[in-house]
Amino acid sequence: MNTQQITKLLSTTAGLAPLALRIPVGITFIAHGAQKLFASFGGYGLEGTGQWMASIGLEPGYLMALLAGSAEFFGGIFILIGLLTRPTALVLAITMLVAIFTVHIENGLFMSNNGYEFALALLAITVSLVFSGSGKLAVDNLIVKNWLK
Repeated sequence: MNTQQITKLLSTTAGLAPLALRIPVGITFIAHGAQKLFASFGGYGLEGTGQWMASIGLEPGYLMALLAGSAEFFGGIFILIGLLTRPTALVLAITMLVAIFTVHIENGLFMSNNGYEFALALLAITVSLVFSGSGKLAVDNLIVKNWLK
């Protein structure tokens, strides 16, 4: 990738609206990733999450837990601070698609039945960030302004 392509990837004309999405979704992904990676917030950590993932057919379970947990935890940090927002949001959108179709779809829409409504909301937010970019108050803007021009 050349400088012009990286600038296009990181640049945004969006205002503060993406920030209103980035803050809560970043925090949410960080917390969910911490559950998978570190057994924080009542989570099961890599071993427990890996065993569960293997039990639903996502093999090898430990690696899948590591990948999902890392995408959520580190991706959440990146989204929160607005760093590499578009590619990070794309990875998180794919992660939500996997969650919807491997875990939640058979339970219907509603969260009360372990349905897909929450994952669908996170998917919608991450897809929105893929298109809009980070908006104002983001590290992406500092990179474009200070290092790529």
